[in-house]
Amino acid sequence: MKVVIIGGVAAGATTAARLRRLNKDVEIIMFEKGNYVSYANCGLPYYVSGEIREKSDLLLMTPELFKERFQVDVRVGSEVKAIDPDNQTVAVYNHITEKTYQESYDQLVIATGSVPIRLPIPGIDHPDIQQLWTIEDFVKIRQMVELKNIQTACIIGGGFVGIETAENLRELKVDVDVVEKGAQILNNLDFEMVQPIHKYLNKKGVHLYLNTELMAFEDDHSKIQVKTDAFTKSYDLVILSVGVKPQSELAKQAGIACNQRGGIIVDEHLMTNIPHIYAVGDVIEVEHYINHQKTMIPLAGPANKEGRILANHLMGANESYQGSLGSSIIKVFKMAAASTGFNEKQLQAQGLKRHQDYEVIIIQQKSHAGYYPGATPLTMKVIYDLQQKILGAQVVGYEGVDKRIDVISTAIHYHGKVTDLKDLHIAYAPPFASAKDAVNMVGYVAENIQNGYVKLMLPDEYQQQKDQVITLDVREDEERQVGYIEGSYHIPYGELTKRYQELDTNQTIVIYCAVGVRAYNCARILMQRGYQKVYVLSGGLGFYLDYCYK
Repeated sequence: MKVVIIGGVAAGATTAARLRRLNKDVEIIMFEKGNYVSYANCGLPYYVSGEIREKSDLLLMTPELFKERFQVDVRVGSEVKAIDPDNQTVAVYNHITEKTYQESYDQLVIATGSVPIRLPIPGIDHPDIQQLWTIEDFVKIRQMVELKNIQTACIIGGGFVGIETAENLRELKVDVDVVEKGAQILNNLDFEMVQPIHKYLNKKGVHLYLNTELMAFEDDHSKIQVKTDAFTKSYDLVILSVGVKPQSELAKQAGIACNQRGGIIVDEHLMTNIPHIYAVGDVIEVEHYINHQKTMIPLAGPANKEGRILANHLMGANESYQGSLGSSIIKVFKMAAASTGFNEKQLQAQGLKRHQDYEVIIIQQKSHAGYYPGATPLTMKVIYDLQQKILGAQVVGYEGVDKRIDVISTAIHYHGKVTDLKDLHIAYAPPFASAKDAVNMVGYVAENIQNGYVKLMLPDEYQQQKDQVITLDVREDEERQVGYIEGSYHIPYGELTKRYQELDTNQTIVIYCAVGVRAYNCARILMQRGYQKVYVLSGGLGFYLDYCYK
């Protein structure tokens, strides 16, 4: 059998390597139009700052090593220009010889990935405007920073790669602005969860211009002028990072079915609508693991899994791809932000409504035992349906973010309920966690809500009705001197059992403390004394103040 693979990065390279491990006789040819294969593109932003020092550190495999170790014929600088399904051939243009030739296949794998979106903006083709995609792109940016004394940079777009590059440029003391059309960066997070990141980035000297429309670019001598609906400013360096789209034109021209966004449509075995042609990686439409609806999730983890599963299938295994969950994480200086499954924006786009179709828990805990030095805030948001099935989660903090999101992702994969989280046996020692880990605490809170022991009010809900409720601050006097919610009534936790009658039983009462633990205890005090409309401000005062940050 002869397998031809178009594209040699994550999905394509994984397919090739797995095929060889399974069968020593299959002939494998891999075409890559660029100069590199199997490189760690997720590490490219860290090459800009020198955190990853050598370009070679990003090259997981070379054409020579593929040949030596796997007997895979890798042809770089070779661009597949056309697919002929009837004759089972591809037309290949060699960028070195500048000649085109035909190559036959028994099975064809399309792993062409995605390409950066280019906005229809005047001046977008300015030669000094950089994009973030290939190794060559990042090498050029690093050389510019080192050789041209870059002092100011503007990044268009607040996605993963844009924010990672902003951080790494800032580490080089470059003054960085980020222009984002939407109300927030990092759309995998909901607004209230990304607000601490907004605040932190501005503190670190990365200036965010949110809700800002890009209008045009103009040449300004040795600089590039960026015009938006909010400001006009010139920069030494401008970088585009506004998202990606599937690189599927080759497939479309061959009659391969694609969705409206350009994603190649495949079945559970990753086969297209044309026999003997498969597709994997960022270029394909996938099924979401939770609701089984078709979507696009361009991430390295799913791409590698798809390559492995496809190789198994081509070698006769009865294996299918079960769908993508979209688990992701980003480092933002010393902070981290992670998500898995659906966020609220995505659920609401599906027509679902909070309290009618799903519930939300937001808690703030310490990353490890509070009495052990160095504990930092850890905020978790977990969304679940009315049958307690977990629909998604987000975690933001400085330490232990990856651990918590991975635990919840695993729980989702095995169809766990939110109340099951309380029963998980999380490894504990004071430097790493608390005896009741933050993940367990989500489960405890969910159980308390289910049993009617507590009701939460989320920051956006409180913001909408704070003038109609009694806001009760149960912190100590010295804490209140540092700051409080304007108009809140103050009864310290230790005095509530003696002073609770100061509160009107007919009024809705929203209780807050620093993070929510004392507020919950006070809610129980009031509820056991006949107060029915009692809520805890979810996440506590610090989280609410971050939510209100402008």
